[in-house]
Amino acid sequence: MKQDFKILGTRPIRPDGLDKVTGKAMFGADKSVTGMLHARILRSPHAHAEIVSIDTSKAEALAGVKAVITGADFADVENRWTRYTMQNCMAQGRALYDGHAVAAVAAVSKTVAAEALKLIEVEYKLLPHVTDVDEAMAPGAPVLHEGVKARKLGDEVSGNTVGYYSFGHGDVDAGFAAADEVIERSFKTAATHQGYIEPHACLADLGGDGKGELWCSTQGHYMVREVCAEILYMDASQLRVTASEIGGGFGGKTTVFIEPVALKLSQKAGKPVKLVMSREEVFRASGPTMSASMDVKIGMTKDGKITGAHAKLRYQGGAFPYQMVMMGAMSAFAAYDLEHVQAEGWDVMTNRPKMISYRAPGAPMAVYAVESVVDELCRKLGLDPIDTRLKNAAREGTKSSYGPTFKAIGLVEALDAAKAHPHYSAPLAPNTGRGVACGFWFNFGGQVSVSMAINIDGTVNLIEGNPDIGGSRASISMMAAEALGIEFDRVRTIVGDTASVGFSDVTDGSRVTFAVGIATINAAKAAIKEMCKRAAMIWEIDADAVEWVDGAAEPTGHNAGNFPPMSLAEIAATSGKTGGPIAGHHEGAPDKAGVSFGVHLVDVEVDPETGFSSIKRYTAFQDVGKAIHPAYVEGQIQGGAVQGIGWALNEEYIYGEDGRLQNAGFLDYRIPVASDLPMIDPVIIEVPNPGHPYGVRGCGETAIVPPLAAVSNGVAGAIGTRMFALPMSPPKILKAL
Repeated sequence: MKQDFKILGTRPIRPDGLDKVTGKAMFGADKSVTGMLHARILRSPHAHAEIVSIDTSKAEALAGVKAVITGADFADVENRWTRYTMQNCMAQGRALYDGHAVAAVAAVSKTVAAEALKLIEVEYKLLPHVTDVDEAMAPGAPVLHEGVKARKLGDEVSGNTVGYYSFGHGDVDAGFAAADEVIERSFKTAATHQGYIEPHACLADLGGDGKGELWCSTQGHYMVREVCAEILYMDASQLRVTASEIGGGFGGKTTVFIEPVALKLSQKAGKPVKLVMSREEVFRASGPTMSASMDVKIGMTKDGKITGAHAKLRYQGGAFPYQMVMMGAMSAFAAYDLEHVQAEGWDVMTNRPKMISYRAPGAPMAVYAVESVVDELCRKLGLDPIDTRLKNAAREGTKSSYGPTFKAIGLVEALDAAKAHPHYSAPLAPNTGRGVACGFWFNFGGQVSVSMAINIDGTVNLIEGNPDIGGSRASISMMAAEALGIEFDRVRTIVGDTASVGFSDVTDGSRVTFAVGIATINAAKAAIKEMCKRAAMIWEIDADAVEWVDGAAEPTGHNAGNFPPMSLAEIAATSGKTGGPIAGHHEGAPDKAGVSFGVHLVDVEVDPETGFSSIKRYTAFQDVGKAIHPAYVEGQIQGGAVQGIGWALNEEYIYGEDGRLQNAGFLDYRIPVASDLPMIDPVIIEVPNPGHPYGVRGCGETAIVPPLAAVSNGVAGAIGTRMFALPMSPPKILKAL
């Protein structure tokens, strides 16, 4: 593994910065074409209702209306997961949650489209609804879909329970018997939204010839192509999808919500259709993360050794089957080396919007519950919380709680850094508590395609297929420059559309810098091999007698010939005479992404008169393998911490007894702003991932995992009592006091 770098670890100016600060960058809603129509969606005002009838005749007769569609315009699809996505985009037969789309209109203006929605007459028959996970799981609860209950489950749970998972090893009862202290607690977390500032937006053009163009804000335009093509019964090759710049995603743009609707309207109207969600629609109808109900039991000896651990996790994921509690069950105890451990999880449907990922999906809730009980045990036994975690910490060679044996990981290094940091020993002010928590995320690899072109002026263009949501164009350009031995500013990376480069998986799972990085390095190797071949041709020696050193071809030794190095620019300049254009390509599906651990410290002050919590100091330590561009890495760590703080203190979906969302906007759903927080101090730990040539492991998601528990543990220290539900809003804290 390479250790000495010239480009990696530096902080070049971000390549997308100028376009974004000058307004030149094109986001989802920024694209317009001549003659396009504007679309609006009619949404259900009920939590659960049969759609008895829909009369669109008056809307269709309105001047300026060019197309109206309902669920009847979409044919059934064979793949059940695609069918769920389609039925989430447009209800068929029943509206399953407040905000579920029931009809859509395309018209010559936004005003006409809005007026047309008022003319659509929908007759509903109200049905029983359920929005709480425990109530939805209980026998006798109203069932959203028949025949989808997990086969291994019996009558003890309702038909809304669509998944069950169990991970662990050993005998947890024996572990608890060996403990000096056993604590069992129950916890709840609310559903939270990713909070991206840019709403979902797209511009669709599906012509009568069956060929389509789609521009959209997404984390995965190949996914959009595959799903939309399947829903509309198109060949994937006939739909070209271009990803716009993205104004935030955090996992929330890893599926489709409006794109099939816009395409169907365009197909019906014969014109391009632009569709942009309002902020209210984003909250009511685009997936938040899951809410959770959890039970955690942990046993510990007097000297801090965890002897047994058991978690039961119940996650609700909205109105359609899903598979996400598995991630929570796998993450719950991943930070610890345990002999006796079990984590169980149940996926449950409710009358809420269909969930979608939110940065390390499933992990923050489970880890919050586990780390809260670990903290309570430390306080009860008078143990140092970092020393206790060090005693039990997973390290290289540990058999994880979810099965695999860890290779090189940096949890111990992060804990050591946290203990040595001045923050940990700083004195605390009155009414202030200090919280500590560990966090974990898997990181993934996945399918990727890269095409690299060596231009005749010695510059390099690189096309890859993953939307840049966290600085990947910079990191990929840096790895390309490092591999080629040239300056960073000689490389330009762009995100190609679906017709420009091979398939790539969605930008999620902290996979892009790892997976696209490997593909980029391999593409550079292919280009280098060809450049060495061209130099050998010019020198009239064997290609095997040429090697690549610091951006230039050189003979391997005196026996190969006494030729001066030939730089990339020199080889490129003569390429037209030595065989034509020079390029490198790589397509693959790298794995061995390398897991990531973090440790967070936070000081929380609680006003005993109002219950208001203030973050006074926050330090986040994270093993990132190798920080390609440290400024971007620090930003990822800071951003995850801020989102986790909001989850812990403020953010929640609030539903009334009628099952309708009460706070569908940033005025009533409050995310943290800069003035709410101190500067988050990120501390980068680098324990190289052996699965990557440069040691890279993903860093984008781990940072959201520890804050929920760290803040909760800090609040417990500040007020002398523990909260068992998030968010810990001032009224809830006052009630606890």
